[in-house]
Amino acid sequence: MTGSVNSDVRAMAEAVRTELLDHDRVLTRGAVERAVAAHPVVLARDTFSAMVDAVYGELAGAGILQPLLEDPAVTDVLVNGTEQVWVDRGRGLERTEVTFPSPSHLRDVAVRLASAAGCRLDDAQPTVDGRLPDGTRLHAVLHPLVEPAAVLSLRVPPSRRLRLADLVAAQSVPASWCGVLEGLIGSKASFLVSGATGAGKSTLLGSLLALVPHDERIVVIEEAHELKPEHPHVVSLQTRRPNAEGAGAVGLTQLVREALRMRPDRVVLGEARGAEIRELLTALNTGHEGGCATIHANAARDVPARLVALGMLAGMSPAVVANQAAAALNVVIHMVRRQHPQGARRFITEIARVRSDARGALQVDGALRWDGQSAPTTTEHWPGLARLLALA
Repeated sequence: MTGSVNSDVRAMAEAVRTELLDHDRVLTRGAVERAVAAHPVVLARDTFSAMVDAVYGELAGAGILQPLLEDPAVTDVLVNGTEQVWVDRGRGLERTEVTFPSPSHLRDVAVRLASAAGCRLDDAQPTVDGRLPDGTRLHAVLHPLVEPAAVLSLRVPPSRRLRLADLVAAQSVPASWCGVLEGLIGSKASFLVSGATGAGKSTLLGSLLALVPHDERIVVIEEAHELKPEHPHVVSLQTRRPNAEGAGAVGLTQLVREALRMRPDRVVLGEARGAEIRELLTALNTGHEGGCATIHANAARDVPARLVALGMLAGMSPAVVANQAAAALNVVIHMVRRQHPQGARRFITEIARVRSDARGALQVDGALRWDGQSAPTTTEHWPGLARLLALA
């Protein structure tokens, strides 16, 4: 975006802001449209529509970032200061031509987005982690914690809910594994979807929850409303941050407990990242079959160590975590994001069975493996997994 266009938008935005304040009007897209129409500058129809969008974005949204956030192909928008704005359209990071006219302008956008997420961002509170009204996840850091005026990380929610067939078409799931995943849901096995940030864990979990029979009740617990399975009976519980006085917080641990009182057929934890793992394992060990969660891990074989680390946050010893997890969990599905000649891809690389070995240690044995290109393979652990999922 050129400097002259930026200047025109900012000048029009300031005029519209003054107009709305003078008449005590609420900032809506309709109010902005009327204010722009009343401006003495005559604009062509297509220019008028673009100006309304730009001015509304400048006053209430993400400003010059708004078109990127509205691009259905964009999954992430990353701002590294005034001169670097990057996006991910599923092919890896690409630098855009968007720039901010000044450090103060970038800071204003960051503060405005934080406010829209219901958070404070200023010199006294220079970092924020929140979610915008449309579901976009926001993380922002202000100077002097970063060298530029601000650094923004925006994770855009998918424009539509993907089903298993969509993931097969996108080469995220081998077609030959669909029966395995359907058997996973049909047998009410409890499972974890593991992987790094941005590997597609939530997308896969949402598509699997769409396979749950429609006469079952799903209760989803999340920090923010991200999982939106295509299912007729879903109850979503979301955490709440403390207010300005530091009171009123409701965390994942409490919400997992509340979910168990809501007659769930499936208990779903959007992301296991802390002491709430104790409540989840307890639930899956007390008759709540078919529960699931996502978890950060570098590989399926690293999930036991990750569970132990989370369990220790809840005061659980490694032995107790191993015993609880072996009894509660059946399967780990690991997802990766890798660069291929066609671009970055997210796909399942392994489906593994969870068990306890002779010493009582938790084991995750890979049964199905895929490198995203060649044919999927099976290991000696596949027959056991097939029996578990009633596929043999």
